Amino acid sequence: MNPKTLQYLMGHSDISITMNVYTHLGLNDAKEEMIRMQEFNMARGELRKESKIQPLSQKAFRVV
Repeated sequence: MNPKTLQYLMGHSDISITMNVYTHLGLNDAKEEMIRMQEFNMARGELRKESKIQPLSQKAFRVV
């Protein structure tokens, strides 16, 4: 469930209360997230290979 939705339903004034009470992470959760990140990076690499257009570097933008 979306944490903000749960916060609203439980009546918590601060999201940190909801996150500390209702979220429990373990090694398997971290492993699954790392696998998802790896799959995302592999898919992004495939798109770059297929596309002739390269994404803009962040160096192209200047903060004024």
